[in-house]
Amino acid sequence: MKNKISSSLLVLAAGGMMLVGSAAAQQNSGAGPGVVDPGHPRVNQVNRREDRQQQRIANGVKNGKLTPTQTAHLENREARLQNREKADMAKHNGHLTKQEQRNLNRRENRISRSIARDKAKNK
Repeated sequence: MKNKISSSLLVLAAGGMMLVGSAAAQQNSGAGPGVVDPGHPRVNQVNRREDRQQQRIANGVKNGKLTPTQTAHLENREARLQNREKADMAKHNGHLTKQEQRNLNRRENRISRSIARDKAKNK
């Protein structure tokens, strides 16, 4: 019983982290993670991938295929990726270079594989 309550609290905490992250992205005025800017295709491509990854994590939580610990770990990795994107964009006036986009996509690929592995572990 106690373990079930702890698991529920961790899921709620992870969900809260997702809400805080999306709220912070919506408050941005200008280009940045979570903000679609039709003039910057590299930024848009990275943001679309981040959105899809978040959806995959949320689906894993909803279906019970991700444990609270796995969810928290994946969310932390996504948050670090978004911070990296913000820092890269700040250096180039709201743009990403091709190399920065490649690096972000490489990190996103690694997170994607982790999501798939974690979901498979808990079938």
